[in-house]
Amino acid sequence: MDCIFCQIVDGKIPSNIVYRDEKVIAFPDINPLAPTHLLIIPRKHIPSLDQLSEAESPLIGHMVNVANQLAKREGISTRGYRVVINCGKEGGQGVYHLHLHLLGGRQLSNALG
Repeated sequence: MDCIFCQIVDGKIPSNIVYRDEKVIAFPDINPLAPTHLLIIPRKHIPSLDQLSEAESPLIGHMVNVANQLAKREGISTRGYRVVINCGKEGGQGVYHLHLHLLGGRQLSNALG
């Protein structure tokens, strides 16, 4: 499979894994948009949010819980942070493996576009 995130999950591409469990892993984004910019991805290949099955939907809650844990660990939880899931080309998704962005460490724009 050509999916770069699957290759990171499989250990074929080295990455600075900051969190791992049986469902997800987390690592820094290679093009950070904030001082803290981590990606939380499922170990299972799910191309995008719109391809998440109903049976897999609890995974999103787990990803958000991991984001909350990492925000505390990174020291950004009290000041505020953002979690984002891009879906599809027009939604800004660049890698077609479901992933959640955790951003913080500076004042983020209020604009959504």
